[in-house]
Amino acid sequence: MTPFAPEMILWSLVKVGFALSFAMSIAGLLGWVERKQSAIMQDRIGANRADIFGITILGLFHPIADAIKMLTKEDFVAKGVLRPFHALAPMISLGCALFCLAAMPFGGTVTVLGRAWSLQPIESSVGLPLVLAALGLGVHGIVMAGYASGSNYGLLGALRGASQMIASEVCLVSALAGALFLYGTLDLQQAVLWQASHAWGIVLQPLGFLLFLTAGAVGTKRAPFDIPEGESEIVGYHVEYSGMKFGMFLMTDLIESIVICCLVTALYLGGWSIPGLDLQAMGVIGGLLMAASFTVKVGLLIFLLMQVRWTLPRFRFDQLLDLGWKNMLPLSLLNFIVTIWGVYLWQ
Repeated sequence: MTPFAPEMILWSLVKVGFALSFAMSIAGLLGWVERKQSAIMQDRIGANRADIFGITILGLFHPIADAIKMLTKEDFVAKGVLRPFHALAPMISLGCALFCLAAMPFGGTVTVLGRAWSLQPIESSVGLPLVLAALGLGVHGIVMAGYASGSNYGLLGALRGASQMIASEVCLVSALAGALFLYGTLDLQQAVLWQASHAWGIVLQPLGFLLFLTAGAVGTKRAPFDIPEGESEIVGYHVEYSGMKFGMFLMTDLIESIVICCLVTALYLGGWSIPGLDLQAMGVIGGLLMAASFTVKVGLLIFLLMQVRWTLPRFRFDQLLDLGWKNMLPLSLLNFIVTIWGVYLWQ
């Protein structure tokens, strides 16, 4: 069977559709999880008002109510706004975040009906650079939104967002250097397979894991790193947005959190692998276990990020830049040097 066989093209479309639906559904659910988790931590009840025929089910209908609200709100555009850029900015941010999920290894390769089927939507030997590049491009939407708003507050938030993204991206890549030196590949699927046959990245690179997760959290622009928004200070880059455009920016932040957790899972938590089980030899059951393993690990990381979100206060802008350039970057380089030295001594 050639790579361009019709069934393989259809299968690729199915995988991409699954990745997008996975992201959108999880992102919608995260709004409810975030409210409930913060309520539990603050000894409150949380979201419990939205209902269908009097049925509330712990407030699970709130994401649906939020979506309806965003879709039906007036799309108000202020005077002085650059309309083309104003409309394009949220599309760029959301599109870049969604593209990242298409390269995630939700599973390995399973054999069904005598054929091998990959559970990774887009297979690429340079999948990791593609994801990091897309994450970096997402900040263009933020800068465009702040510039097109015609507001000094929006522009200030956009400039903060750009500075924060530069600091986080540099630390993100440098924290990865040690792990990539061990894996010897830029392919996310191959990185998972290496961990399955040796040891998880978090065991070999504990400092790299902490630095990568922290830098990723900074890049998501979520509390306590939500400086570009800064509701109590400058309102943020989306000050002139309303309706579904504003909802797209909110969705972008949630999906970027999912992307970072997927990357951490694939690079440090063994991806879809389960120690002691050869999932690729178990057919359909193995494929389901792969997807379940990957999803559970991502869910636990999202829970951890939300715990941090509702525990720590917001960093000041200078504190955040100091954290990135004066603390995480030197530690990342030190981790890389120690990794090279350790591999040299081991050989």
